[in-house]
Order: sequence, then C-alpha cells, then structure tokens
Amino acid sequence: MNILFASSNMHKAKELEQLLTPHILHLPSEFGLSFDCEETGTTFIENALQKAQALFCVSSHLGMPILADDSGLEVDALDGAPGIHTARYGSKPGEPVLSAHDKNLLLLSNLNGVPEEKRTARFVCALVLLYPDGRTVKVQEKAEGRILFSETGTHGFGYDPVFYSNEACSCFALLTPESKGMYGHRGKAALSLLRHID
Repeated sequence: MNILFASSNMHKAKELEQLLTPHILHLPSEFGLSFDCEETGTTFIENALQKAQALFCVSSHLGMPILADDSGLEVDALDGAPGIHTARYGSKPGEPVLSAHDKNLLLLSNLNGVPEEKRTARFVCALVLLYPDGRTVKVQEKAEGRILFSETGTHGFGYDPVFYSNEACSCFALLTPESKGMYGHRGKAALSLLRHID
C-alpha cells in the first residue's frame, strides 16, 4: 500500500518505512499538505488517533490510508515522565523545542543521584492506521530498559544515546538499524501492525 504518514519527522518516516516493507510511506509535504494537530490525549494511542484524524481532514481526497505514530519515553524515577510530552520535554508552550542532545542532558540532570537499579524506563510506541472508509487499526508496544549515566553511541535519534535496552543488552544508539528494528518499540509496533494489514 501507499500510506500517508501523519508526521514531518523524516527520521521516523525512514525508520517506519523500512519496518513496514513492502508498504511505502509518504509525507504530507509530498502532496503539498500541511496539517496541525493539538495533541490533547492522555495516552499515546489517543494522540496517534488525533494525528491520523487531523490529517484525514485535509487529505481525504487522496483516498490513501493514514498512519500516525505517537511514541515516547517513560522513566519510573520521574513518575513516568516525559511520557506523552517526550517530544517537547523541557520546553514550555510557545517556546522552541530543545535539541535531542539538550533533552538528553536535561533528562540526565533530572536523574542525577538516582542509582542504576532505579533508572528503569521504557520506550512506548503507538501506531494507528486509519483507512479511507473509517476503519482503524491500533497497536502499542514497549521496549524495556534503563537510562544510562551519559550519552553513548551515534546511531538512532532522540533519546537513543541514553537508553539501554534490556532485550538487546545494548544502548539503542549502538545498534544497527536492523537490530534497532528487532528490539525497538517502533519495530515491535510495526510488526504488530503488519499482522493486521497483511
């Protein structure tokens, strides 16, 4: 299928397209579309559904299914933060979003003094596929691990340099894209989605 991805994030689009082979993802900008979605949900699934519905409102004439992703990092020592606010962690409404490096430094600073055994965390990914006829498929998966004491590795993006995966026995930013697809939250969610659409 040709699928319209409800995001402008090239990193996510590239990673998801590889995981959803043979389906092809298209960004809204390829069709001259722009959409704005105020994420007011209290869960990753709710926010992903809001994104899909917002894009559907401006792209229904294309007749393409829409895929939306909402993902984030939950840190137990921070009562689940940054959670659904992962992308804007450390930024107040109206302020520019911090760089990935600055968000990582903020996270590490907020965990200063927290011992290794209490730095448990997980990445969560929710995917919603909205078909032109209104049918929806919703999946959510997790990758359990812990937060490291400093950034490590150069692969991946976002919080990957500070997240150690229990299953992979490695920092996410040290994994190849293939391994990240196998052990990562987005890869697991994509696999669950493929089971529903293939």
